[in-house]
Amino acid sequence: MDTFADEQLRYRIALAAIKGMNRLLAEKLIELTGDVSVFFTLSQKELSHLTGLDSSLFSEVERGRVLRMASDEVEFIRKKGITPLFLTDNDYPQRLLECDDAPIMLYYKGNNAALQMPRVVSIVGTRQATPYGKNFVETLVRDLVDMCPDTLIVSGLAYGIDVAAHRAALRYGLPTVAVLAHGLNTIYPAQHRNTAVEMLERGGLLTEYASSQITHKGFFLARNRIVAGLADAVVVVESGVKGGSLFTATIAGDYHRDVFALPGRVGDISSMGCNQLIRNNKAALITCADDLVEAMGWGTRTSEPIQASLSTIAAADLSPDEQTVMQYLTTHGEGQINRMAVELNTPIATLSATLVELEFKGRVIAFPGGIYRPV
Repeated sequence: MDTFADEQLRYRIALAAIKGMNRLLAEKLIELTGDVSVFFTLSQKELSHLTGLDSSLFSEVERGRVLRMASDEVEFIRKKGITPLFLTDNDYPQRLLECDDAPIMLYYKGNNAALQMPRVVSIVGTRQATPYGKNFVETLVRDLVDMCPDTLIVSGLAYGIDVAAHRAALRYGLPTVAVLAHGLNTIYPAQHRNTAVEMLERGGLLTEYASSQITHKGFFLARNRIVAGLADAVVVVESGVKGGSLFTATIAGDYHRDVFALPGRVGDISSMGCNQLIRNNKAALITCADDLVEAMGWGTRTSEPIQASLSTIAAADLSPDEQTVMQYLTTHGEGQINRMAVELNTPIATLSATLVELEFKGRVIAFPGGIYRPV
């Protein structure tokens, strides 16, 4: 057992567990102190002076409480074979780092390779799914196997559309990850335990909640931001006019993810939310896997990428960032903005601004689905 690694993990878990702590403050503290452990050794007065903040988050009582909890969590993690993912870890999902409200700490059980898949589709929808919705999910996942076999399917393991997505992925051999609203000491709903266990071989279970945290109904809404943030595209399959699926779609739009919705008959309660998303231009209409693949530009990459040296595409009017993007686009033939952000390790806001500049300079052309091609 690596005592030093366990102690570092303990400090990380404790930092994430402090009430009111968020990603931006955590990153500021790490930058100022140089190490998470320092946060727990300085006095409240020293921390207030260092950060310029006078906060109850820095109290010795609160820090003592979370450290005690974290000691138990480290033991649970080691015993259960759980992978802890801190926001500065290389294995932390890169897409989530584009989100300001990304969790400071994640807990994952399963195949670690699943979180690094080049394409991620989150499928969400009503718990009261109809045969129409379930059949669509089945067909969508089945066809993605042939068209994009390197795709990860993400959902929330809930009744209805969520579990239908996970089970379809298992049936057709795609990796699938469930984002949970509770710790990894339990599975909810219990009826989906067998499905959860099956997912561990090629996919897994992911949560931001420690095993000691008591589940709260608000956690189910909060976890939807992770479902959205992990994805390149979010597909809403059946939803009423209110509910978690619409919240996920809204968050996905805020994260600059592509959102799709399955249309339904006018008057069908289970399709009202999807029809509303399409009507309000908050989601693109989807009827099959071809719609998704075409919109995302996943099926149009040239079979023989154009090879070009940086000296060929570099020009006096291009900044270093613009040259990097042009190198990528020229090499691959085209790029989808969410995937480019991951592969170039660039915040999506920065990449978006660079692509706009390249459009103004006449170097790239934008296409639907966040696709960009060099001129």
